Order: sequence, then structure tokens, then C-alpha cells
Amino acid sequence: MVPCNYFLFLFSYIFFCQIVTNTYYLMVFFFFFQAEDGIRDAQESRGLGDVYKRQVYVFSQDFSVFGGSVSETHAAKICKLMDKALLTKVPVIGLLDSGGARIQEGVASLSAYGEIFMRNVNASGVIPQLSLIMGPCAGGAVYSPAITDFVLAVQNTSHMFLTGPDVVKTVTGEDVTLEELGGADTHAKTSGVVHLALANEVEALSTMRRLFDFLPLSNQQKTVHRASTDPRDRAEESLNTVVPADSSTPYNMKTVISKVVDDADFMEIMPSFAKNVLVGFGRMEGRSVGIMANQPMELAGCLDINSSVKAARFVRFCDSFNIPLISFVDVPGFLPGVNQEHGGVIRHGAKLLYAWSEATVPKISVITRKAYGGAYLVTGAKMLRTDMNYAWPSAEVAVMGADGAANIIFRGDEELEAKKADYIDRFANPLVAAQRGYIEDIIEPATTRRRICEDLEMLQNKKVLSESRKHGNIPL
Repeated sequence: MVPCNYFLFLFSYIFFCQIVTNTYYLMVFFFFFQAEDGIRDAQESRGLGDVYKRQVYVFSQDFSVFGGSVSETHAAKICKLMDKALLTKVPVIGLLDSGGARIQEGVASLSAYGEIFMRNVNASGVIPQLSLIMGPCAGGAVYSPAITDFVLAVQNTSHMFLTGPDVVKTVTGEDVTLEELGGADTHAKTSGVVHLALANEVEALSTMRRLFDFLPLSNQQKTVHRASTDPRDRAEESLNTVVPADSSTPYNMKTVISKVVDDADFMEIMPSFAKNVLVGFGRMEGRSVGIMANQPMELAGCLDINSSVKAARFVRFCDSFNIPLISFVDVPGFLPGVNQEHGGVIRHGAKLLYAWSEATVPKISVITRKAYGGAYLVTGAKMLRTDMNYAWPSAEVAVMGADGAANIIFRGDEELEAKKADYIDRFANPLVAAQRGYIEDIIEPATTRRRICEDLEMLQNKKVLSESRKHGNIPL
């Protein structure tokens, strides 16, 4: 007689296969054993498949069986898959839907989770690890995806939390719903735990495949290359007028990015969190690149705590997997305020400073308008081993805005207005930085794509010898 759980597995298998195509070797284990209470324990689906003709290991959990809770055997199977992935240098994708450690097994299930966490850490920076939250994930089930490189979730279906609403109410007296506490939108907009929140499972799986296509299989591979018909020397004349004449008027940096990358294809990561900084993937002549940019449409492009952490994490991922970095700079400084200072903006801003300085991949910076103070340094200054630095004619590179600087320097001077105008005329431009060698060239915006493509070709075999050490001490 066919066990009733077989049909649950069959559904799980079909859903599991949606993420892989041309599957030439997909093993799904219907693992049963007799538990002490006589209940059969169904585990999870796992196997090897293809995404756009590139190998990937995938495992999935089934919430319909014991709430997807992780048992010792369940964890052993996941660990076996991760060991194989690390050995063969193939990425791992987890489709997660779990209530956490299995209470009935006590400390054994906790130990099992520890084994999974250890493999997440060992694989970090070696093979890409991607997580897709397909339903509720509680307790230990949220820590494994938190260690992985990218976390995707489904709106109104996925929930992540360490303690549920009932526990929160008991301990703190707060009434909160599942969605408010740990929904996909909550983590995508407020906590930053989720990188992309998608409308449904089909869109989530499709987006996972698109993201995977930008990534190498391991840190031993060069950047992914796809055929491109977008010419290197394509001049985008509209970039010459995209920056407003009034330096206080915002513009959309996404427009700049889309006109520079291949076929206007920019996949933004964490679009709902810390919107004042943009991070994501594009291609230049078919090769994957990581893009970091200030967004003048949000907080005038200022850096703050969340945007610094968001950008630093992305920079370190790209550096781990040999993905060149391009920075578009329009930053008036760090966001001022008591909340920012007390929240540790100094420490968090230093994370981005550390991450960009540490990165050894090809790094290119383009200053489109403002580049003020320490915020300019952490977004790709020459001094932090940026290979090529360019400025548009609209750029201003200085400690602070020319108007504010003149007010300080010439305070109380009877000829304040005349001297202010002279100071602005002399310093509200990129000439001084170029004269001192901090900028390679002041370029016509329309030629930005060509310049970047030429530099990426020149830098494709770049190697940096670093000081011998166990690891640096990034200000976490």
C-alpha cells in the first residue's frame, strides 16, 4: 500500500523541480523511519540540477510533515548535500519552510542545527548560498538563511522570527501579528534580513533563477559571461543632461545605471531597505558586475547606518566571488542626527570603509555630482585602492559643500558674498581633485559606458598581494 505521505512528497518534488531546468541528475530521497511514537518521519527533497545549464544543489523542506521541523536525520541529509556542494564547488539553494528544531528530539536536534550552521560558515565566500523562504520559519530555522548570501521571501506567506507573537505578548505585552512581526515585507523594509520580497512562489522561483545567473559557481571561477549585443562604444547622450543644474535638485540614479549597463538590465538587491543606497547586479559586455550607488531621490543620497551596512555586505560578497565593483557617487555626507550618532553611525559607516578598502576585485568609481567628506572616501576614493576614478563635469569633490565651506571660512568678512562666489567658482568642480591625481579624468557623461568597459578589460587579470594574517577585524 502506498503511504499517504507519498503524495505529499510528490507535490513537494514537483514544486522543487520548478527551480531547475534540464535536470539530468535529480535524486529525491523519500526517507522514512520508525520513530519511537510510531509516526513515520518524512524528511526533505534534495538533489542536483541545472539552472541555465549550470549546476546547482537544491534542498527543500516540507511543512506538512512535523511542521518542517529539523530532526537529526533531516539535518544529516542537508549536511551531506552541503558537503558535496563544497567538495565540487557548486552553489546551494535552500527552499525553507520549517518550524525550527524538532522538540521531541531535544538536544539532538539542536546539535543537528549546529552542524548545518557550521557548514554554512565553511561554505561562506567559497560557493554562493541562496535561501528562499517559502513559509513560516521560526527559531533555529532563521539562522541558517541569515548566514547565506541572499534571502528571498514570499509576501503574505513567508514569516521569519525567533519567537512568535504569543511569546512576544507574554514577555513584553505587545500585540503583534505574524505579518507585522516577521513577514516578508517587514524583513525587506525594516530589518533588512530579506533581500527580495516577491508576490508569489512562481515569481520568487523565477527571481531566484535570475539572481543565480549573475553569480559564479564558486570563488575559483571568474565572473559569469553571457553573449551581449550591446556595443562597448554606445554613447548615451541623455547622460549629459541627467544631472540637474541646481545641485539641490534630486534625480534618479537608477536612470544613470540603466543607461550604462548592458541592455538596461539592472537587478537591484534590497530595493525596499535603505533606499538612499542602490546595490545590485548588471553586466558590462556580457560580464557580471556589482554596482553600488547613492540615490539622490532618498535622503539626498546621504549615507546612514542601514545604507552603510547594506552596501558593505554587498561589497564583501562581490569581492568574495571575483565580481568587479562599480560605484556611482553623489553623496553629500553622512546623515546627521542624534539617533544616527547614538545608533553607532561611526561604527557602521566604518564597515563600508573597511569593506571597500579590503576588496581586491577591479574597482571603478564615477562621481556624478557631490562627493563630500568622509562619505566620499567610503564610496570609492582613490586612496582606498580604487583602480580608476572618473568625474563628470558636474562633480564637486570637497570636505563639504562649497557654499557651507565659504560661510565658515569667510565668516564675519565684509566682502562675504564676493568671496563666497569666488570660492564656489574655484572649488565647486572636480578640477582640484584631478590636478592632484585623485581622479583619472573628467569625462563626458555620454562616454561613461565605454570608459568602464575599457577599464574592466584592462583589469580582468588584476591580482593584489595582501599582508599575511588570519583575518582582519572588521568593526562588526
